[in-house]
Amino acid sequence: MQDHLVAALAYDQLCTFEFGCTVELFALQRPELGVPWYDFKVCAAEPGPLRAAGGIQVLAPHGLRTLARADTIVVPGWRGADQAPPEPLLRALRRAHARGARLCSICSGVFVLAGAGLLDGLTVSTHWRYAEKLAARYPALKVDANALYVDQGQILTSAGSAAGLDMLLHLVRRDHGVRVANQVAQRLVLPPHRDGGQAQFVPRPLPSDEGSRVARLMDWLRANPRLPHTLASMAAEASMSPRSLQRQFQAASGLGPVDWLIRERVGLAKELLETHPERALAEVAELAGFGAEESMRRHFRRLAQVSPAAYRRQFANLP
Repeated sequence: MQDHLVAALAYDQLCTFEFGCTVELFALQRPELGVPWYDFKVCAAEPGPLRAAGGIQVLAPHGLRTLARADTIVVPGWRGADQAPPEPLLRALRRAHARGARLCSICSGVFVLAGAGLLDGLTVSTHWRYAEKLAARYPALKVDANALYVDQGQILTSAGSAAGLDMLLHLVRRDHGVRVANQVAQRLVLPPHRDGGQAQFVPRPLPSDEGSRVARLMDWLRANPRLPHTLASMAAEASMSPRSLQRQFQAASGLGPVDWLIRERVGLAKELLETHPERALAEVAELAGFGAEESMRRHFRRLAQVSPAAYRRQFANLP
């Protein structure tokens, strides 16, 4: 990733939190990781002054010309779903896309990419409050109103605000692998990967006692992935009925407990494949809690869209 330039756009009425997430992920130096980190620049999308939420003014040292050499461009939340982005910005994004730059939007930033005509035929995400408006205005794209983020290869889009962190951590995971992404998440005091979708964050009451039991169960499952868990055994551990556990787990994570556990095990298998290349796949399957290698292969391929062996080869040459 040496000299990989990440350009963050700044414009009037900038969403400070989403812009700050981008700065936190890519602008800070991280020598403890032992890998070449990103070059980072803030680019003004229009003439100033650039006012940001909270009474802040942003002085961007670079302009749209910098996008011509950026490897990754991040579009924070746009100032309004009904406000057309300036044409010079749209032209610069089209040119960047044509030469292969990676484009990412957070929350309503997707309206900028859609306005540039770059999302036709793609599945995208945005904040659940904007999903219907985005789909109605741009019928050539498909909106996944539940996804925290959607990775379409060259273009990535995320849901509202904090979901941008999920997407940006995913970029680090793509570029540097699970081990480095986990270290960055640890420094941010964030989970490396959140399962489930936006539906879990739409206002919906969760009884505090049952919610805390689900959280404690998640922690216990992460600490004991090798045990032969079943829905009944997990319900017993949480002191809940299987039916109640299924309902409350779905409300808390967007997934049932069995599906959630499988994803956790696949995530653990990814980390083991990266950090212990000498271990046989059968041993990785055992340590990740799958028991049988064939079971790991089946679930790994379904969720990661690649075999465990191919995944190991993919990350073998990372720093």
